[in-house]
Amino acid sequence: MKIVRKLLKNLVGQLIREVPPFATGNPLVSRVISLTVLFVDGDNYNSLFATLDLVFLSSYAVSMFLSGHAADRFNLRHYLGLGSVLCGASTVAFGLGYFFNVHSFAFYVIVQLVGGILQATGWPAVVASMGNWFGKSRRGFFMGVWNAHTSVGNILGSLIAGAFVESAWGWSFVVPGLLLAAIGVLTFFFLVPYPEELDLEPSERQRKEFDYTVHTNTPGQSSEPSEDFINSSTTMTEPILRTDGDTQVVSIWTALRVPGVVEYSLCLLFSKLVSYTFLFWLPNYISEAGSFNPTDAADLSAIFDLGGIAGGILAGVISDRTAASATVCSVMLILGVPMLYIFHLYGVTSVVNCIGLLIPLGLLVNGPYALITTAVSADLGTHPSLRSSSRALATVTGIIDGTGSIGSALGPLLCGLLKPYGWTAVFAMLMTALGLAALLLIRRVRKEACFCIGSRRRSSPGISAI
Repeated sequence: MKIVRKLLKNLVGQLIREVPPFATGNPLVSRVISLTVLFVDGDNYNSLFATLDLVFLSSYAVSMFLSGHAADRFNLRHYLGLGSVLCGASTVAFGLGYFFNVHSFAFYVIVQLVGGILQATGWPAVVASMGNWFGKSRRGFFMGVWNAHTSVGNILGSLIAGAFVESAWGWSFVVPGLLLAAIGVLTFFFLVPYPEELDLEPSERQRKEFDYTVHTNTPGQSSEPSEDFINSSTTMTEPILRTDGDTQVVSIWTALRVPGVVEYSLCLLFSKLVSYTFLFWLPNYISEAGSFNPTDAADLSAIFDLGGIAGGILAGVISDRTAASATVCSVMLILGVPMLYIFHLYGVTSVVNCIGLLIPLGLLVNGPYALITTAVSADLGTHPSLRSSSRALATVTGIIDGTGSIGSALGPLLCGLLKPYGWTAVFAMLMTALGLAALLLIRRVRKEACFCIGSRRRSSPGISAI
């Protein structure tokens, strides 16, 4: 939905600039009028579009906290399927405003508000469903590959919307909405969220499920279990969720107390702030600062998503090999700060420079974002502190992504406020956000470093004896 709105906003602005003053006989006038049927005041279309975006993103962020908790209480197949159908219906409703000539801006605000609430049903449920099929040893890689669907969806959304937005923009919402509803129906009947439903779980894995032990006091060893690496007494392929009647659902407060949830949530807030600022404003920046036409600018901005796909997979692979997710995220975020500055200086001077810099920039910005919202959320949702309650993954995912979505609402808004002061101010804000995102993970990085050093000492007794 956000991709369609972005294309619609860009086209409205382009057409309004093309229409000569008082050119009532110009054929472009009718196109502008049909496109601005949403608005009471066509001259104020920028702020009105910003309001729609803010309403949608804010309702999505707030609803995410409750949605994750609700997903743990219901069958994931039914919850995700019904949520997708209703979300598709809200998307169709937005497009129907074109065909029924709805001029009330309040109507579109309400549709966006409801759409944000319904779309929040998706992410916690899909992460819980996918994570339940993969063990900890390869979760980062598999979920990194799976997470590529977000970037692919952005690209497909642009193509579908672009096919209709200049002729009858209502179809740009109706078609994606119908597709989403159709996928929801398939999900409702055919999704298998738990391997146990197909009798695929080995018996030894059932015996070891949630069999966490607390280390006894030994010289040089804490009596508390390691917070993140924890799984010394669990198999690397243990399932995440159980479907038996003894399963309990944790509260939001309990999930917040899981070590790492707060840090990763705040880190994602700033990381998502940067990612969504690029999603909404990158074509505009390339067009203005680089003197590219809007079509070429939109095509070039898609390169950022391609870099994000590679970044999500790379971050997942490294995390699997090192078991140090916070360190992986911090390093990528820190490297992203100078990369932002380099892109600001040279990224729009030529097509080659733009492509060459957008790929690593997308990798460094979206890599941590993808890792945190997938594999890290799955790991935290199965933390040993939750050993008495297996259904916590969707709740934890909702908290992390809900906090991150606050950043997705703030980023484009701050960019719009800073843009009058120049693009340098915007990039300074983005670099600051990435730096803060990395800073928030310092405590987790320290714990990972201590665990790594301790593991090497235990594996090499001769070293500790020296």
